[in-house]
Amino acid sequence: MKIKRRDFVKILTLGGVLSEQFLTGESLAKNSNGLVDIFSGNSNSQVMSENIEKIYNQAIVHDGLVIARNWNEDSFEALKNSGYTGFNASIDTGNLANALKNLEEWQNRIKENPNRLVLATSAEDFIQAKKEKRVAVMLGFQNSNIIENSIENLNTLYQAGTRWMQLTYNERNLLGDGCTERTNAGLSDFGIEAVERMNELGIIIDLSHCGMQTTDDGIKFSKMGASINHSMCEALYKNHPRAKSDEQIKAMADKGGVMGIISLGYMIGPNLGEETTLETYVDHIEHAVKVGGIEHVGLASDFAIQGLKASGATRENWYVPRLTRFKPSYKVQWPPWIPELDTTDRYLHVARLLDKRGYSTGDIEKILGQNWLRYFRETLKS
Repeated sequence: MKIKRRDFVKILTLGGVLSEQFLTGESLAKNSNGLVDIFSGNSNSQVMSENIEKIYNQAIVHDGLVIARNWNEDSFEALKNSGYTGFNASIDTGNLANALKNLEEWQNRIKENPNRLVLATSAEDFIQAKKEKRVAVMLGFQNSNIIENSIENLNTLYQAGTRWMQLTYNERNLLGDGCTERTNAGLSDFGIEAVERMNELGIIIDLSHCGMQTTDDGIKFSKMGASINHSMCEALYKNHPRAKSDEQIKAMADKGGVMGIISLGYMIGPNLGEETTLETYVDHIEHAVKVGGIEHVGLASDFAIQGLKASGATRENWYVPRLTRFKPSYKVQWPPWIPELDTTDRYLHVARLLDKRGYSTGDIEKILGQNWLRYFRETLKS
């Protein structure tokens, strides 16, 4: 059996999750043990529904962004129940010194919990974590203001474990404009220089909170595919500064990037629990797939691993502060969650609904994590 390079890259991203059947020419069609041909797109809906939990447990499951502050034993317990293979840890920023301190704290946490965590600096670390029933943690930041005014600080951050970084948060920094900035100037010359150096080092470029022009510039000037690791579709939620247009989703996908659909309910649509439900969330997945292709869409939470309610979010400590932290265009709601996504098994609920809507095993697995794995293989240097 001849193997096309594209299919060979796909099968490599699965590592130990699949057997050697593909390389030896045996069919990967679904059999009595629940194995499925991930390339054929064929599925038996009834059988799939009966086996979706098993499929989920066998899959690579990756969360594009978990808020990693205040990590404790409850976080570990939630992680154990999540079925995650890995996640992008969003570490507190502030300035370079604070960023390095928080990186060291997470490095120590991983070293102190070798039976539970793996430091992720390559795609292979996720495969290793899956085999060993651990969870791979990729360290990064939601604001590049931590490089301050020196490109050399990117080297320091990389050496300390950083493997992904958002170019801007909501406001303007030295690299460019964020999504709620009054202006829409895009990347500065310094920002373009930072993108070039991040490409050279192998630091993933994230555009989730970037302004419209900064997003366009990030995709354009990055030699590798940029990610939008926690966002949603502007076509389905109009006039929200955090949403990405169809043109941006397609441009990102054309260069190999991945968009993680954010699980934070108020980002998905208005009137949570009425107009906006788990169905709405999967609508965003489907729209992104339609625009960017099945290989360029993933999942992301943008809150603590336990979920917002379980981690102690209340109207007073979560909602009220955001009314002043964020501009009215953010349309913050209380409660901010979609109930099925505010649980530790949030993505099992997503997998079940994707199955109900007729997605094949292979496509569900791609959305759960294989797309992220392929992307990490293409962008990370080590």
